[in-house]
Amino acid sequence: MFAALQKYLSEILVAIAALGIALGFASGWLGPEWPQRIWTVATLPVLAALLFQIWGSLRRGDVGLDVVAALSMASALLIGETLAANVVALMYAGGQLLEGFASGRAKREMTALIGRVSHSAMRYDGEGLEETPIADLVPGDRLMIRHGEVLPVDGKVTQGVAVLDQSALTGEPLPVERRIDEEALSGSANAGPAFDMVATRPAAESTYAAIVRLVQGAQESKAPMTRLADRYAVVFLVVTVALAVAAWYFSGDVTRAVAVLVVATPCPLIIAVPVAIISGMSRSARSGALIKGGDVLEALAQVKVAVLDKTGTLTHGYPEIDEVRSGPGRTGDELLRLAASLDQASAHVMAAALVHAAKTRELTLTLPTAVVEDAGAGLEGIVDGHKVVVGGSGYVRSRSASGDPAQFRDGLRPGQAVVAVAIDGAVAGIIVMADPIRDDADKLLTNLRGAGIDKIVLASGDRQDVVDEFRTQLHLEEAHGDLTPDQKVAVVTGERSAGPVLMVGDGVNDAPALAAADVGVAMGARGTAASSEAAGVVLLVDRLSPLIDALRIAHRSLGIARQSVFVGLGLSFAGMIAAALGYLPPVQGALLQEAIDVVVILNALRALR
Repeated sequence: MFAALQKYLSEILVAIAALGIALGFASGWLGPEWPQRIWTVATLPVLAALLFQIWGSLRRGDVGLDVVAALSMASALLIGETLAANVVALMYAGGQLLEGFASGRAKREMTALIGRVSHSAMRYDGEGLEETPIADLVPGDRLMIRHGEVLPVDGKVTQGVAVLDQSALTGEPLPVERRIDEEALSGSANAGPAFDMVATRPAAESTYAAIVRLVQGAQESKAPMTRLADRYAVVFLVVTVALAVAAWYFSGDVTRAVAVLVVATPCPLIIAVPVAIISGMSRSARSGALIKGGDVLEALAQVKVAVLDKTGTLTHGYPEIDEVRSGPGRTGDELLRLAASLDQASAHVMAAALVHAAKTRELTLTLPTAVVEDAGAGLEGIVDGHKVVVGGSGYVRSRSASGDPAQFRDGLRPGQAVVAVAIDGAVAGIIVMADPIRDDADKLLTNLRGAGIDKIVLASGDRQDVVDEFRTQLHLEEAHGDLTPDQKVAVVTGERSAGPVLMVGDGVNDAPALAAADVGVAMGARGTAASSEAAGVVLLVDRLSPLIDALRIAHRSLGIARQSVFVGLGLSFAGMIAAALGYLPPVQGALLQEAIDVVVILNALRALR
């Protein structure tokens, strides 16, 4: 019962105050004292709730502007301005209700993420299915995901085609397809027929669980501008009380003092700023960039220098086939088919890329036998009766009776890697691999500059010649290669002379630089835990475009917050001066106060658009 009262307290207090005003006017025929009594009774519950709230704040060491509202109600009751007190009570309770609505509206996208957490899953148990709490799921469990269900853990599709709605995670409106052996992210919704998947991570370590933890942390954070507003609140309280006392002292009319207290409004400071900041964070989450806190959003709006890692940031982060160069008598597809068939036995990143490329080209792979792998160098085995060797040029050459991979290397560019292939003792060709620049990289860098970034620097662990090639292609101001994690930190700190620095990366080696930057941005929620923990912004999709949106949203949200404060306080001070001079009676002052509150809160909600 008490919990229900707490939940609906604002609604109950609004109803009491509104009913009091109506009954007060309606009871006038009973005698002049009846409206006064009713308005007093209707004010007291709101005043009591407010005093209880103030006491709780004082015990935490906070002095807020709620004190102004309590003073205005109490003083109005003391001097017999009971209607004004009841109006203030209604306006205060209504403001609390409006604040709750505005904050809830602002947090909608972020709260929607948390609300999608699954509690159970259908797990195969022998030949049947059983509903299992997600806390009991372990890697290797085989699950059935029915139509409309939210994926409880990260996994890989094992049967059927998964049609996934990832809009809550990434902001992408169209469903995506995931086929057998492809990754399916927790938090996605099954928009197609049922499919089977095998869990690859426990629920607590899943992509979605990480996002939920980040969202919860973001909702509990407090922006510097909000903390600044708290400090200004004390100044505003002192100025308000001083002006009320001065109005009473110089005019001899205590009603003027009450009018000053009544018209003073805290909303531009204690409501408008957090609503605008939360609105910006929520809007950014909808665009695919999760901002961890209000302080990060403010810092994002002040960034002037962007330091970007190359791999996984300006490139996709995994190798792709540029071309296949085969010798006489062999086609490129046959060379790739034999190499990929053998590479099915290897866990190397290049091997996985070859297998993926062969499947994409719909080549038929066969299982290799007699496989021997020299980790990091290459492997050999039997495929369809042929002895196949795949690996680095030196490794393949040492295991071949004739030929040299060097004969196929003419015209290679910096950044390209070579996988050599020998068949039946002779070098048969090479497969040229590269991690290409993203198709939209140039446009995205242009948009970064348009979003307030003055300087873009590339910082990579790759060879300097590869990094220089990227600098030329993308027209970057600076490019640093062969960097260790410590040297990346040095680049970030060295750029601070040009302004606050943003660092974008996706790997464990980027985590120190992300932590050292004014704003660290981790590429993709599936990135390493270290980079996501160190970063202040986590991009929920594997591309930079949400960062552009986040920068623009940060600038706009901060501008709206400042606008709400300056306009709101300006109107409040104008009303307080008018009240002090006797031009604004208490009742009209209370109505003006609420009008100002509504205006600044609605203005703050513009950050959602």
